[in-house]
Amino acid sequence: MKRTLKMMLIGFLVFATLLIIGIVYFLQRPEFGKLPSGPSLARIEKSQNFKETAFDNLNYTPGLTEGVSYLSVMWEFLISKRERMKPTQALPSRKTNLLELGPDEEVLVWFGHSSYFMQMDGNTFLVDPVFSGSASPLPGGTQAFIGSDIYGPEDLPMIDYLFITHDHWDHLDYRTILAIKPKVKRIFCGLGTESHLEYWGYNPEIIVSMDWDDQWSDAEVQIHSTPARHFSGRGLKRNKTLWTSFVLQTSGKKIFIGGDSGYDTHFATIGEMHGPFDLAILENGQYDENWKYIHMMPEEVLIAAKELKAKALFPVHSSKFALGNHPWDEPLKRISASNEQNEQRLITPMIGEKVMINDTLQVFEKWWVGID
Repeated sequence: MKRTLKMMLIGFLVFATLLIIGIVYFLQRPEFGKLPSGPSLARIEKSQNFKETAFDNLNYTPGLTEGVSYLSVMWEFLISKRERMKPTQALPSRKTNLLELGPDEEVLVWFGHSSYFMQMDGNTFLVDPVFSGSASPLPGGTQAFIGSDIYGPEDLPMIDYLFITHDHWDHLDYRTILAIKPKVKRIFCGLGTESHLEYWGYNPEIIVSMDWDDQWSDAEVQIHSTPARHFSGRGLKRNKTLWTSFVLQTSGKKIFIGGDSGYDTHFATIGEMHGPFDLAILENGQYDENWKYIHMMPEEVLIAAKELKAKALFPVHSSKFALGNHPWDEPLKRISASNEQNEQRLITPMIGEKVMINDTLQVFEKWWVGID
């Protein structure tokens, strides 16, 4: 009996050791990027938003809502029955040929989730591109919805300005970033995110890493990095790089690039400092009452847009990946229902549909209606 228990214990220890070795080896894959060090870390440590060992939000922001445990969240995510998390049929789309856009066209094209392309004043802008079909480091994990992954790196023209709002897998995609490297002229990101990009072979000279309230400009655009209420991390360590939103101002337009953010006081502050905005692009999806501080509910998105003084609102962060616990189409249904009086102009294109930035009368159909 003692011999059997001893052999079982040895077997368990061997298994645990091999598992740990496997995890450590897996985390060394290049997809996980590289944490800041050297001059990058020295600059981070001087930031007023870096508290002791990690970045922090402006106001207290727990990862989970009070009274909720990670064990209960995992149980709900893995065991509880969740209905209509993914569409059972292909999402409708209209694939705009970005390579044949006229130089004078002022357009926005959405790729699903938080990835989108803009052309304004003859310049091209790309935000958080994810074209790998996945938002997870695990093989086969978090796959794109059927019909949502119609674009690839080959469909992009040269990109004058690339924005990375934070380093989560559904916003900073390793395979995409490698593929578009020859097309990118300049990159904007939060402090520390440049460490990933440089590790993946990007020239440090084209990367502008920004703390909140930093400003950068050239003859074409002005860019401000502004706060968000979220977190960061690609591996086991959190908040070593900064999550951010951006104010993009061209000669004719001012646009708020929201990234991921829970609702907080920063929207009103940004609205007072930088508003009004011609367009606010805000996350609307992958929310849950269990993590209400780091993702907005649809009703809060409308409040944030109002505080930003936005003339139009484009709700993103939906219709491609199932990262929350809600039905796939609930974000668009809820925000539309909450905006029944049309107090806020909503931009709700299909994936790939051409949004005419200067056309304030352009109408968008509720394309998600009738899709199971």
